[in-house]
Amino acid sequence: MIGLSFQETEGPEYPATAAFYGYMGASMALVFANVGAAYGTYRAGVGIGSIGVTKPELIMKSIIPIVMAGILGIYGMIVSVILIQKVNTRGDYTLYNGYAHLCAGLCCGLSSLTAGYAIGVVGNAGVKANAL
Repeated sequence: MIGLSFQETEGPEYPATAAFYGYMGASMALVFANVGAAYGTYRAGVGIGSIGVTKPELIMKSIIPIVMAGILGIYGMIVSVILIQKVNTRGDYTLYNGYAHLCAGLCCGLSSLTAGYAIGVVGNAGVKANAL
């Protein structure tokens, strides 16, 4: 393979565990963002299901919270792909880089998780209020 060397150089500046933290950041961005998107979709979908019984003409108008919640999963995937591309195991990946990528993944993932929760709660209430 051209330009790829998977030899890990261990030392005080480049420990082998640094890449672990980078990969964990990428996975946390993906996992937490998709959990938030799933919860937001679930809660808003419950509201749409409840008004679909009484006023079926409002279903397409009320689908906006589900789309907003689905976008959160895409944000997590984009951040995860960017972080995976930055992580390398060639020996020049420091603990600082690993911790920075872990924090970036947690920041994206946890903010998407809370945004998904908020979209679900507000979307459910908004969809039900729209039916009145």
